[in-house]
Amino acid sequence: MLIASWLEDEHVGRIREAAPWVEVVHDPALLRPPRYAADHTGRPTERTPEQEAVWQSHLARATILFDFDQTHREDLPELAPKVHWIQATSSGIGQFVHRMGYASRMPDTTFTTASGVHSRPLAEFAILCMLGHVRGMLPTVHAQRARRWERFAGSDLEGRTVLIVGYGSVGQAVGRMSGAFGLGVVGVRRNTEGIDAASVYADELYGPDLLSKLLPRADFLVLATPHTPETEGMIGAAEFAALPRGAALVNIGRGSLVDEPALVAVLEDGHLGGAYLDVFQEEPLPTNSPLWGMPNVLVSPHSGSTSDGENRRLTDLFCDNLSRYRSGQPLRNVLVPDRLY
Repeated sequence: MLIASWLEDEHVGRIREAAPWVEVVHDPALLRPPRYAADHTGRPTERTPEQEAVWQSHLARATILFDFDQTHREDLPELAPKVHWIQATSSGIGQFVHRMGYASRMPDTTFTTASGVHSRPLAEFAILCMLGHVRGMLPTVHAQRARRWERFAGSDLEGRTVLIVGYGSVGQAVGRMSGAFGLGVVGVRRNTEGIDAASVYADELYGPDLLSKLLPRADFLVLATPHTPETEGMIGAAEFAALPRGAALVNIGRGSLVDEPALVAVLEDGHLGGAYLDVFQEEPLPTNSPLWGMPNVLVSPHSGSTSDGENRRLTDLFCDNLSRYRSGQPLRNVLVPDRLY
């Protein structure tokens, strides 16, 4: 097993303890150092020819990878021909695997996502945004910068409705926390058959075909769905127009879910009361994007999911999957390439 992105020694030790039956190769000197806690892309560095030769020898031997190798994204299938399982550190790997052609180039490899690992941080980010919206967080920050003292009345979350599109592990975490604040929770997910809404922290649960009828009820629209052909551009001018005036958007899914020019238009005309965005169509967000300067927009640099507890949760998931792998049980979070999640 090769650990292909930065991981603290304590977590490497936990993996070795959980899987004494496998040789765990962890060579921090050959990994990109993290720029912040739980950074799995890392700061770009150059290996010496000798270091690169050692790294490629690790890849050639590996049968299990902890994370994708960011230094060999294009030629990973050729350099790691024995790999038959990759545990990702991200939940949304479907588009990446599709773009790299890994499913066809590595037909005997299983890919497992980090689904569930980022649920709590993302849910807390969504609650921060919704609470900040009703309590006037952005206007308060702007007034502080202008040194302007002007009292105002905020509002409450209790009694409002949040419509959560993409009611998987992240959506359910948002629903659970929203309920604690007295919000009505309406969830939208691809498959609702046999699922009791209350058992997944929702008051109501519907399929995506009813989205247009649900939008007029939403004080908050939270997007937590993956990027697939069905979800690309799913929120545009018509959907924004269907929302009540003053509603707020929280996007913790993917930037491709939203028509950004339409978003800018409804923010400018005041129909949408605010947008709290962790993801964008193009990342990093271009410096000329109007979203940067809009007073009713929060721009988060795709960091709503990151947490200093992420690697602990990732290791918990990986160790559980290692146990399942060893005993022949189904792995958790197996990616279905055709479905993209």
